[in-house]
Amino acid sequence: MTVNRVPVVEKILSANDAVAGLNRKRLDQSKVFSINLMASPGAGKTSLILQTIKALSGRLNLGVIEGDTAPVTIDADRVTDAGMPAVQINTGGDCHLDAPMIDSGLNQLPLGNLDFLIVENVGNLVCPAAFNLGTHANVLVASIPEGDDKPYKYPAIYRGLDVLIINKIDLLPYVRFNMDYFRKGVEILNPGLTTFAVSCTTGEGINAWVDWLINRTAELKGK
Repeated sequence: MTVNRVPVVEKILSANDAVAGLNRKRLDQSKVFSINLMASPGAGKTSLILQTIKALSGRLNLGVIEGDTAPVTIDADRVTDAGMPAVQINTGGDCHLDAPMIDSGLNQLPLGNLDFLIVENVGNLVCPAAFNLGTHANVLVASIPEGDDKPYKYPAIYRGLDVLIINKIDLLPYVRFNMDYFRKGVEILNPGLTTFAVSCTTGEGINAWVDWLINRTAELKGK
């Protein structure tokens, strides 16, 4: 028996997109600006979240949905220890979060008390690119130690981005990384992409990133 895989995949994505639309509507109604934060493992998603929480202290109320393939709460615990609400979602081994998972997470957060929501997706540069979560912006953390060839190897995730964060720039003197080559690959896929070069270790560049978040949150609340 031959199974036509394409219609099956299209059906799955269509069902996911329907729930994503409901998620976005709910976030819009609550005036909560949200991002889907993606990266490969070790790029620094959680470090960026903690730096963002620190920089936003007293300015915006932030919540986090943490996605992991295993039932561990290490990252969620770090967020709650920093004083912000967090929900842990175990994907059961799946390599990405999907819209129904985010719907479940939203049900567990005090949306009425939040201004900004970070969804920390599973560490992966392939699967998360295909699933709309209903968030307002797709953000990727790329780190210097990963190498400068990632836009060329993983074009799909770079095409769908609203913001790129280049993390661990403090390591540039010690790692072979051609920034011009990297940026050229990004520009081919996503011309004019909003980009922030940061170091979660030194704090360099974090303020510019946080200013962008504050402005986008204010835009949503002004609608």
